[in-house]
Amino acid sequence: MSQDNRIPMTPIWNHEDTSRIPFWAYTNEDIHKQELEKFFYKNHWCYVGLEAEIPQPGDFKLTVIGERSVIMVRHEDNSIYVVENVCAHRGMRFCREKHGNTKSFTCPYHQWNYDLEGNLQGVPFRRGVKQDGKVKGGMSKDFKTSDHGLTKLLVAERGGVVFASFDHDVESFESFLGPTMLSYFDRMFNGRKLTLLGYNKQRIPGNWKLMQENIKDPYHPGLLHTWFVTFGLWRADNRSELKMDEHFRHAAMISTRGSGGKDSQTTNVSSFKESMQLNDPSFLDVEVEPWWDGPTAVMMTLFPSVILQQQVNSVSTRHIQPNGHGSFDFVWTHFGYEDDTPEMTERRLRQANLFGPAGFVSADDGEVIEFSQQGFEQKPFHRSLAELGGKDIEETDHMVSETLIRGMYAYWRKVMGV
Repeated sequence: MSQDNRIPMTPIWNHEDTSRIPFWAYTNEDIHKQELEKFFYKNHWCYVGLEAEIPQPGDFKLTVIGERSVIMVRHEDNSIYVVENVCAHRGMRFCREKHGNTKSFTCPYHQWNYDLEGNLQGVPFRRGVKQDGKVKGGMSKDFKTSDHGLTKLLVAERGGVVFASFDHDVESFESFLGPTMLSYFDRMFNGRKLTLLGYNKQRIPGNWKLMQENIKDPYHPGLLHTWFVTFGLWRADNRSELKMDEHFRHAAMISTRGSGGKDSQTTNVSSFKESMQLNDPSFLDVEVEPWWDGPTAVMMTLFPSVILQQQVNSVSTRHIQPNGHGSFDFVWTHFGYEDDTPEMTERRLRQANLFGPAGFVSADDGEVIEFSQQGFEQKPFHRSLAELGGKDIEETDHMVSETLIRGMYAYWRKVMGV
């Protein structure tokens, strides 16, 4: 029997709990299409951007939810709209610029024109053309511009962050996060006006869920990342907590920086490099900020689309943008606060070099996700194991556990019906 014949025609989760994750969850294209519908297009809020990215009326940002292109735009009255980037006429993705400022949107194909709310306001030759004294052509008499606007998404704004949903019956954003995750969200986005510092973007050849897993996985940072373990930013012996919402879909890994250097925790850790030194000590010139309220790092995963990162003074959002079952774009938006001093802004920018596609830390993650996907594709009938800390799903006061991954897949299975 060939290996391919060992893959069930209809994928079956043949383990009683989520401590075993079948590889087909990362390799099956039909599963991927179902995920897009169930997680990105229905019943969920998805991240689209920061208000600071569109500060002036007419400013817009082109982004995606799942694999659908959308535009976040600031209206003349200062409200924010999110519309789908698909012309109501012939379905063209009409907006091509990543950012810009406009008074309206016009599809270049046939010049259909939409206002900033997505309402159709102009149709060339709608009433036909006059030829030889007669009006010829034009739209039918029952054509109404009000019936042919762009698809408008439901929008939620909180603390300067913008989320949207194709599903207008979705629960409130606050209910979607739940009280535990909302408290950590409000810790970072506490009403202070945000300022945009810059972007990083990379395409990672792996399943989109692997990035959610990566930031729900406290097992690897002190083992994979030389920077974390050597300089004490994230180690297994740091004071830490793992938190989830009641559905186990969202999570927060909370850690307080410990000391670097060699000790019993680093004896057998190959990523620890005792000889590594900083040529410029200001790179890790950390300043404690009052809003931290203790932890030096909080990594939040809001399922399915975004990671909210505070790692010492570096703060950013990380947007997951799937393209097929085996690839996703990963967009980092680095930000600060309007009342930051110039010195703090410089500090945030320096520490941001830990992250992004060439970051001293994050480059490792992109590579191991790629190699994981290669293994899944090679052996799609197999399974991965997430058994550190047991098989149950529970919050912990340590990070030696894969409980957050087990929790995410318990939610995933429930929604997917597998």
